[in-house]
Amino acid sequence: MQWEIFVVMVLYLALNVGIGLWSAKLNREAKGGFLEEYFIGGRGMGGFVLAMTLTTTYISAGSFIAGPGVAYAQGLGWVLLAMTQLPVGYLVLGILGKRFAIVARKINAVTVIDFLKHRYESKTVVVLSVAGIVGFFLAAIAVQFIGGARLFQSMTGYSYETALCIFAGVVVFYVTFGGFRGVVLTDTLQGIVMFVGTLILLVGVFAYGGGVESVMKKLAAVNPDMITPFGLKNFISIPWIASFWVLVGFGVIGLPQVAVRGMGYKDARSMHNAIIIGTIFTGFLMLGMHLIGAVGKAIDPAIKIGDTVIPELTKKTLNPWLAGLFLTAPLAAIMSTVSSQLLVLSSTIIKDLYVNYVNPNPQEKFIKKTSLIITAITGIIVFAISYRPPDFLVWLNLFALAGMESVFLWPTLLGLYWKRANDKGALASIFFGCATYIYCHNFWPRPFDTHTIILPLFMALVAFVAVSLLTKAPSEENIRKFWA
Repeated sequence: MQWEIFVVMVLYLALNVGIGLWSAKLNREAKGGFLEEYFIGGRGMGGFVLAMTLTTTYISAGSFIAGPGVAYAQGLGWVLLAMTQLPVGYLVLGILGKRFAIVARKINAVTVIDFLKHRYESKTVVVLSVAGIVGFFLAAIAVQFIGGARLFQSMTGYSYETALCIFAGVVVFYVTFGGFRGVVLTDTLQGIVMFVGTLILLVGVFAYGGGVESVMKKLAAVNPDMITPFGLKNFISIPWIASFWVLVGFGVIGLPQVAVRGMGYKDARSMHNAIIIGTIFTGFLMLGMHLIGAVGKAIDPAIKIGDTVIPELTKKTLNPWLAGLFLTAPLAAIMSTVSSQLLVLSSTIIKDLYVNYVNPNPQEKFIKKTSLIITAITGIIVFAISYRPPDFLVWLNLFALAGMESVFLWPTLLGLYWKRANDKGALASIFFGCATYIYCHNFWPRPFDTHTIILPLFMALVAFVAVSLLTKAPSEENIRKFWA
């Protein structure tokens, strides 16, 4: 353990705890209701904050740990694949955008399932959506806990179990007490840290390797396939690159923890600014981190575990203080994502199940106490799941992303823009999308040489449209509520 790295990390974790405590104070003093403050931050995000929380929620252990690890093994082809994520902020805010924010305020929705409940007026849709969130979110949050613990382990020299305890404890604490406002404020801090840290390491790696030309020659000498767009043994085909964009680009609209950001911004100007800032921010981080991973083979070809590539390159190429500063960046990416996912999971249980179907008029004191308890318990459950981690995180992360998209993409998007969409169509979409995805994931991972998600989303769309057209249209009252 290098004490300089340890000092930087302790100070950074302490700062996040402090933000959580300050946010808890703001939540207590806020004029709005507890649910709206705790789960959506009073709908007051400005453009810069919205851009930071949207992109840092999406950019996670997959982008700072797992993705660069695969780029280390496959070369520049994986960098090309990663850049399909560039328009995430534009797609989420441009497609959901104003309409989602206006509708959410009109029906007083603070979660995506709130929106689905009012749009489809079906308890079954809500219950299946909740099941989808719980099932796939447990895997998604476990990815972040494992990534954070491995990063902390490689930085400090502690055992994996000790590192997991420290990392999970800090994140669960500031999410539990700070709520959405705490998550958004820490996201903003973490976004700045991620940008600066990526720039420092990118310069450091190429300087250590003797410049761009020298690094690329060394990479070609290791394996010429690593400087092609297709990776080793043509692992990355053109159909797979094109279809991968659906998973990490267009399909992100269906991720509840990302889509809910479309409900919480202050005004249209904030949204427009966030689209520009978020697109630049996402592009730089995706290019920078995956490029570092890809050229890492030329810097240190002996790294054995893919998920430790970034920490090992950081310690090798930067002095300890700069290494400590950079290593807060992937930690920030992980913390921002897991905090948002924990909040969505707890809001699903409290708001979407308990308030909607058990006790529609609960006392505010009871809701506050229960929200804190559920958030903490959720964190403890994921901690237990993460205690025995898999060897490679990237595939578990992509499994969780695709699973959530198969459940939520079409019910959210068509429910927002297609008047004829009804509850029967939404149910068919959820069932066929999820069932087809689980089948393909286990038995047909590359249907027609595309990514696993393509066939499930196609089947879900066909089922949604066909069943909606063959069954009763939504009521006139429902149409007026959303389109008047």
